[in-house]
Amino acid sequence: MADTEVKDFLNKLVATQGLFYIRLHQFHWYIKGPHFFTLHEKFEELYDEVTENLDEVAERLIAIGGEPYSTLGEFKEHSILEERVEDKNLSEDDMVKAVIKDYQTMRASLEEGIELTDEKGDFVSNDMLIDIKEDVDKTLWMLQAFIGNNPLDDIK
Repeated sequence: MADTEVKDFLNKLVATQGLFYIRLHQFHWYIKGPHFFTLHEKFEELYDEVTENLDEVAERLIAIGGEPYSTLGEFKEHSILEERVEDKNLSEDDMVKAVIKDYQTMRASLEEGIELTDEKGDFVSNDMLIDIKEDVDKTLWMLQAFIGNNPLDDIK
């Protein structure tokens, strides 16, 4: 039976990815401005990627005896990200910055999860989290470049 801490971390990640999926849809639907076509398509690409990762994490959680969160209420309650209805009114630059902040939050959490799964000897979950973090790092670099920042810049 897998470690409870690992299962709890993975479940928190499921909730976070579920909420992030919804946030990316919000940006996809409400984007306005001269970069509409570029960002509309990019946000769709990002929520598709989040969906794949969400499914992989949830299935891993089940495989190690966990029960992944699966409702919007659970996602909202257990996510490390926040739902912000008012974000649908952000400018396109501010939408990109909001997505960057969410990815930065997820990256920090993934780093904790990578350490945890390594310490607990759950190398399958560890590899999965490393792969997800690699995608997050690449996405952060690209989004930061889009707004003229360096990959590791903090968003204000």
